[in-house]
Amino acid sequence: MRKGYNPTKGGKLVVKAPCDHRIIIPLHIPHENDYFKDAYKIFELCLFSVLKTASSKLKVSIISNKCSFEVNQRLLQLYKDQDIDELIIEKEGIGKINSLLKALRTVEERLVTITDADVLFLDQWEDEVVSVFKSFPKAGAVCPVPLYRKHLDLTANIWSKYLFSNKLKFRAVKDVDALENFVKSIGWTHLPEEFGDSIGTLTAKDNTVAVLGCSHFVATYKSEVFKALPEDNSAYLIDGDSEFLYMDKPVVLVDGYRLSTYTNNAYHLGNVFEPWMQDNFDALKAREQKYIDYSSLKTLKKNTIKYILAHKIFKNVIKFRPILRYMLKLKGLTKAQVDNYVDLK
Repeated sequence: MRKGYNPTKGGKLVVKAPCDHRIIIPLHIPHENDYFKDAYKIFELCLFSVLKTASSKLKVSIISNKCSFEVNQRLLQLYKDQDIDELIIEKEGIGKINSLLKALRTVEERLVTITDADVLFLDQWEDEVVSVFKSFPKAGAVCPVPLYRKHLDLTANIWSKYLFSNKLKFRAVKDVDALENFVKSIGWTHLPEEFGDSIGTLTAKDNTVAVLGCSHFVATYKSEVFKALPEDNSAYLIDGDSEFLYMDKPVVLVDGYRLSTYTNNAYHLGNVFEPWMQDNFDALKAREQKYIDYSSLKTLKKNTIKYILAHKIFKNVIKFRPILRYMLKLKGLTKAQVDNYVDLK
C-alpha cells in the first residue's frame, strides 16, 4: 500500500554542494591482527591529513572492501560526523580496483584523487598537484610523490614530443630523504645511491618542473580519463594487470601525460605505525577549505592513433639499447649513469 505523495517527485532536480575534487580511498581491513594490526590507525592519519591540508572543499568516498564489523562501525561514525561524504560497504572481498569502480563509474568532479589508505598527505599537496595540471595542459594524472625510475613508465608520448627539447632532462632529486623514506616504507633497508642521484623531469613554459611518470599508490586524475576504463570489472584482488588496465593505461589512451610533482608532498606509510608518522601529522597546518572550480583545466580526449604511435611504435624503438643509451646521454646522464640506467631500467 502506498499512502501520501512522494515529495521528491514533480520533476525536481538533483542539488549537490559544489565540489570539483573527490578523494576515493579503498579500504581493506578484515581484522586488526598481524599485518593489519595498525591499519586503521594509519588509515585515520591518511583521511585526516587530507581533510586538514586540502585547499578546496573536496568530497571523500570510502569503499569498505570486506572490512570487519568493528571497522565498519567506526566508518559509519565517520560518516555520521561528516568526515566522509560517501561510504560503500562490501561484505565480500571484491579487490582494490573493483572497489574503486563502485565510485569511479559515476564520479562527476573534475579532479579525482585515488589513494591507498596508508598515505600521509603533506601541506600544500593539492596546490602542488594542481600547479602541475595548470602548467602542463596535457597532464592526465599527477602523483604528489616523485619516485625513482619512472621516466620510461608509460611516458612514450612525452619522450616522442620532447626528445630533442631541453625541456626534458635529468636533474638532481629534489628531496633525497623523502625518497629514502619511500623505499623503507616498501621494505628496503636503504636507498641505493644510483636510485637517488638523478630523476627525469619536464619543464613547462612557466618554469614549473614536473617529474616523468606517475605511481598509482596515490595520484590525482582528470575525470575524463575514466571514460577510457575497461567495460568489465577486474578479475584480480590487487595483482595481475589490474592497476595497469584501470589506473595507468586509461591516462595514455586519452594522450594524457603521467607526471609527478618535483617536490615531495606525501609519505607512503606502510602497515606498521611509527612515532614519526604522528609527529608529521601533528605538524601539519590546518587550513580553511573553499570551493575551487577546476573546470578550466584542459579536457583530454581519446586518441587511438597517438596511442599507437607513441606507446606501441615509438616505445618499441627506444627499447633498442643503442637508441636508449643515446637518448639518456642526450638528456644529461653521464656514461656511468647511462650504464646503470640501462642495466636496471
